[in-house]
Amino acid sequence: MRLISLVVLIFAISCSSKQVALLPAENAFDAGREFIDAKLKGDFTKAAFYMVADEKNQEFLAVAEKEYRQEDKEGRQELRTASINLEKVEDLDKAESIIYFSNSFDKKPQKIKIIKTNQGWLVDYKFSFLTP
Repeated sequence: MRLISLVVLIFAISCSSKQVALLPAENAFDAGREFIDAKLKGDFTKAAFYMVADEKNQEFLAVAEKEYRQEDKEGRQELRTASINLEKVEDLDKAESIIYFSNSFDKKPQKIKIIKTNQGWLVDYKFSFLTP
């Protein structure tokens, strides 16, 4: 009887876990969309998963997270519910693309570069800040 109770408890705990396995993006568009959406929703762990993990990218993402956390409750809610407005997808070659977009909250034109790496398609976030 104890064993059955233990198995049921373990099953219940595993089913109630909110952790969702993140899957690598299959293409540049998916990587960009997942990154942008995670950033808007304040899920910076997920955004980092879809980003090249170099020092500059991590610094820029930390700044974005700080700015997000400084928003008041209403501002964060507006960002979480904002839609992504796709302007253009520019394929530079088979391993690099640029997505031009804005969001419905601040409507500010932005761009991100997505590159194909050994780990799959990832956002090179620093491109957004280091290029005119």
